Amino acid sequence: MIVLRPFLNTDVGRLAELWRNLPPLRGRFAAMTPLMLERYVLAKPYFDRHGLIVADDGEHCVGFVHAGFGPAPDFDRLGTECGSIFGAFVEPRDDAETIADRLLAAAEAYLRQAGAVRVIAGGVFPNIPFYLGFYGGSRLPGILAEDQFQIERFARAGFVESDRVRILQMRLADFRPPVNRKQLANRRSHQVTASFDPAADSWWEACTLGWSDRTRFHLIDKDSGAPWGQVTFWDMEPLASGWGLRCMGLYDLRIDDSKRREGRATYLVGESLRQLAAKGTALVEVQISQQDPATLKLFEKLGFRTVGEGLRLEKR
Repeated sequence: MIVLRPFLNTDVGRLAELWRNLPPLRGRFAAMTPLMLERYVLAKPYFDRHGLIVADDGEHCVGFVHAGFGPAPDFDRLGTECGSIFGAFVEPRDDAETIADRLLAAAEAYLRQAGAVRVIAGGVFPNIPFYLGFYGGSRLPGILAEDQFQIERFARAGFVESDRVRILQMRLADFRPPVNRKQLANRRSHQVTASFDPAADSWWEACTLGWSDRTRFHLIDKDSGAPWGQVTFWDMEPLASGWGLRCMGLYDLRIDDSKRREGRATYLVGESLRQLAAKGTALVEVQISQQDPATLKLFEKLGFRTVGEGLRLEKR
């Protein structure tokens, strides 16, 4: 008989083992250890053992599912309106799909009882409470398109596709900054400065990325010294260690609304990439919703190429 129960501290080793035995995916870190689970998942200040639900056959756990919440609108506390479920993982067995269905139903019930009116499969920024750096890449893109087991399980549970997230990458050895009139004008009137391990902009950023090696670049007007934009990168560990490259994930690209449409975002990102390459970064990744064609066009113009997709599956 399979019993569903909340996580216990004694489950850590078995959960890490179940993770290591999952089918290989390029976007999923394979070498999970109990220490990593404890440091990057269980140590989150908002971790709730009742959201990490284990399927137990009486001898050990045979599967698990993890549900959690994203931030409130001010990013300074946990919100309960939107929840996320990070997959249902079950060891290979004849009744694996039945167990997976039960785990997903239990995870959804946990979120609904706490007040969730929307539930997202896998997690999409900013609803990424757990597993950033272990799945998906520079962000959690929902469910990776090649992760068919999870897609089928969520579909059975009533989740439907609401968006697709494009995963784009570029090897910096191939990067050449664009040269045109706007970019030359931006070079004359702006400078791009870097700050290393900057203070987190919010409680939520501190919780989800505060442990990582981050670099923030600022677009500064040379005449006034005013900051007109910023972009931040984080070291995509431990996932990137499996690729054998130093990889940085790009997020939080912002340009002052009054300073848009003059190529400033292109200049800021391009100069940031040049400086990262000089510091030894080999690869940069960014994830963009297909509903944001302008940003997609910007990164494709810089030389980024699509390497994968994530499906945003949602249930209201």
